[in-house]
Parts: sequence; C-alpha cells; structure tokens
Amino acid sequence: MKDAIHLRYVTFLAFTAALGGLLFGFDIAIITGAGPFIARTFALGDIGLGSAYSSLLFGCVVGSFIAGRLTDRWGRRTLLLYVALLFALTSVGTALAPRLGIFISIRFLGGIAVGGVSLLSPMYVAEVAPPSIRGRMGTLYQLSIVIGIMVSFGINYFLRDMGPNNWRWMFLTGVLPSAVFLLFVLLAPETPRFLAMKGRAKDALRVLERIGDKRGAESQLAEIVATLPKGAAAGRGLLRPGVRRALAVSAGLAILIQVSGINTIIDYAPVVFQSAGWKIEGALASTIVVGITQFVFTLVSLWAIDKYGRKPLYIIGSFGMTLSLAGLMAAIVAGHFFGTIVLVLILAYLAFFSACIGPVFWTLVPEIFPNDVRGRAMTVPVLVQWVANAIVVLFFPYAFHVIGKVSTFGFLGLMSLSQGIFIWLWIPETKNKRLEEIEQYWHNLRRPVPAGGAGE
Repeated sequence: MKDAIHLRYVTFLAFTAALGGLLFGFDIAIITGAGPFIARTFALGDIGLGSAYSSLLFGCVVGSFIAGRLTDRWGRRTLLLYVALLFALTSVGTALAPRLGIFISIRFLGGIAVGGVSLLSPMYVAEVAPPSIRGRMGTLYQLSIVIGIMVSFGINYFLRDMGPNNWRWMFLTGVLPSAVFLLFVLLAPETPRFLAMKGRAKDALRVLERIGDKRGAESQLAEIVATLPKGAAAGRGLLRPGVRRALAVSAGLAILIQVSGINTIIDYAPVVFQSAGWKIEGALASTIVVGITQFVFTLVSLWAIDKYGRKPLYIIGSFGMTLSLAGLMAAIVAGHFFGTIVLVLILAYLAFFSACIGPVFWTLVPEIFPNDVRGRAMTVPVLVQWVANAIVVLFFPYAFHVIGKVSTFGFLGLMSLSQGIFIWLWIPETKNKRLEEIEQYWHNLRRPVPAGGAGE
C-alpha cells in the first residue's frame, strides 16, 4: 500500500523551491538578447563577449561551493532566503553598471546566487517529495528554469527597440521574480531530513505529517534517522566508499551535460541564427520559439519521468541530441546552413534535452547521495557542471568563428553520444525508490555479488 500524500502541500513546497529555477533560467538567458547590445555598448570582441557571458558562470562555481559548505550547517531554507536577496540586488546592479569591469563583477555576484540555487532547490525538492512523485516534483525545477529562459527571451524581444540602454531594462526586470521567490520561501518550512540530521526529530515529524499521514511519517522518520551514520562512520563523510562512487558518477554526468552544449545553444542562439543568415530581429524572435519548445517538451518529462524512469529517458535524449548535432554538421558540409533547416535542427536538439536530460539531471543528482552528506556531496556535481559550463560558454564564440562550425558541432555531438553511453554503464535507476533505498544501493556495491546475482 502506498503512503498517503498531501499532494497540494507537497506541490507548494516543490513549487517554492522550483521558483529558484525560474531565476536560474532568467539570469542565464537574459544575456542572450542583451548580448548583442552589450557588445555594441562596450565594443567587445569574441573573448570580451565570452567574458561578459561567462562571468555569471564562474560566479556559479563559487556559489555552488559556498552553498554546499553551508547548507548542512545552516539549512536549505535559510540559504534560499539569502539567495533570493542576492538575485534582487544583482539585477539592479547589472542594470546600472557604467563600465564593462563593473558589469562583469556584478554578473559574477549574480552567478553566486545562481550557483547556490542550483544546488539548494533540487536538494530541497528531493528531500520533501515522496518517492512516487519525486520525479514529477523534481521536473518542476527544470520547468521553472525553462519558464525563466522563455520569459527572458520574451523580455529581450519586446525591449529590443528601446534605445542603446535597452539591455539595462532587460536586467532590471529580474527584481520582480526575485521578490516573489523571497515571499514563497518565507512561507515554506525546512526539509525534514535536515531537521532530523540536526536532532530536531519533532520538527521533522511535523513536516512529514503535513506531507503524508501520521503513521507513514513516523516510519519514514525512523528510516531517515537509521541511515544517519554514527560513531566513526559519521566522521568519514564523503570518504565512505559508497559516497565516493556516487561522487565520481555525479561528476561524470555534470561534465557531460555541459560539454554536450546545451548552454552554448541557449546563450548564443542569436549568434548561431545570425550566422545562418537571420537578421537581428529575426534571430531574437526565433529565441522565443526556442523557449516555447523547451517549455512544451519539459512538460513531456512531467508525464514520462516517473512512468519510464530516469535512465531510459537519459539514453534516448542523449542519442537524440547526437543526431540533431550531426544534422547541423551535415547542413554545413552540404552548404545548407541557413534559415528553417538550422532552426528545426536546433529545436530538435532542445526538444530531446528538455524532455529527457535537463529534468532528469536535476532530479537524479540529489537522489543518489546519503542524507547526512547530501549538501556537501552536491557541491561536487554542481560545481563541476558550472566549471564545465563556464569554460564551454567562454570559448564557444572563438570555436564557432575561428576553429569552425563543423568541428564545434562535431565535438558537442561526440559528447552527447558519450553521455548516453556513460549513463547506460554507470547509473542506477532511482524511480519509485526512497532516498534511503538508493543510499543502500551504493553501499552494497562494495560487497561481492552472490553467484547468480546481478547488480543494477
């Protein structure tokens, strides 16, 4: 018999954390349309433009590290409050920046907020959502990222003709979603697993009872407490064999999701479309179609992730992305890299990512770590993916224009293929499993498999 679930309350909690994803998507994508105007304002070349784009991402590296160090000490909710405030302040700061150096510095600070929320929001959702709907609740985070991206694209398009300072207004609009996020976090509780880890069992039980029923809450709390290491095991933390294996696997996923090119396609969509013969207005308008495509196919993942599981979706998405990038290479070689062909292939790439990869990554990563080290352990994949993201985004303009389009898309395609093979070989299925069950999987990998037995 399945545990009772108070779906409305669980959805509220997941939605609250997912609002951090909206700000994530907004801050990542707002520069997509603002970039061409910033380049004119500050007279930027390829590396200067890459620096303006990637400064936020290098801040994300720092933000994820800080959040990972502090979340097991201060809590998920407390840090989310600070993150919401930082989002609002940096939205104003980037809008008012008088010089490129100041702009880059404030974007770096904004990246600290994005990096923090990219660790905290998925972790919060994973720790409050029951197993049977954890995939769908986790997908709300990716859906919010996509909505943030889509809103950014719309703002960029509608402010395109507001004069040389239009990009300042684009950044300033981030204040409103930051305020909404802050309000919702104020209304949400701390996660029951963090409360249990801090010895606040009664508070944890109250939250679990609001999520499900009293009997299920008591048994779940007992299961959570039982998985918290005691004595010498508690001191080993990230050095425990099962945790080390989970860290290595998560780092591999984190690198591959970025070097397969998703943020280069999102951030530099106008650049790619302009290289395919589109004028600036058409290139900005096409980004709205990009945002809508991501939104629609992320909705597909809401239906599929708890039905088919994380692993099959990831494999299908990776191979679909590979085929789309191969199509772009073929279009370049055949001399047909223009107009509708490029748009369709990019939309196909984004459809596979949005339905299969993005939602699964942010759902899967917090699932695979033990309760007592989840905050610190999450630092590794989140930090690694931001480092990979920043490097790829920084050098994409140079690779695209100097090394060549075929080589650039070929590299991204090879990484997409590698991603599918990696998850097929190394990742367990986590569908419908309690976080404590998944923790036990990594622990059991240290033991020999009995004759006739099989691993995951």
